[in-house]
Amino acid sequence: MTSLRKKFGNHLRSIRRARDLSQEQCAELLGISVDFLSLIERGINAPSFETLEQIAKKLRLPVRDLFDFSTKREELR
Repeated sequence: MTSLRKKFGNHLRSIRRARDLSQEQCAELLGISVDFLSLIERGINAPSFETLEQIAKKLRLPVRDLFDFSTKREELR
């Protein structure tokens, strides 16, 4: 079974790619380091609640959409 961290990281990567953002561009937009974004996308680290709120705000998504792993890539733009 895939861990929640891994599913979240894969989903965040899909959102980033659907919006044609590099890790560098996305990290800058989100106000986090490229290293931290990479760790999140690989399922190694998990963002805090505060960082989740920040990610959702900057990506103009409800927080719940960050955990909707069934969303199709084209819907993430």
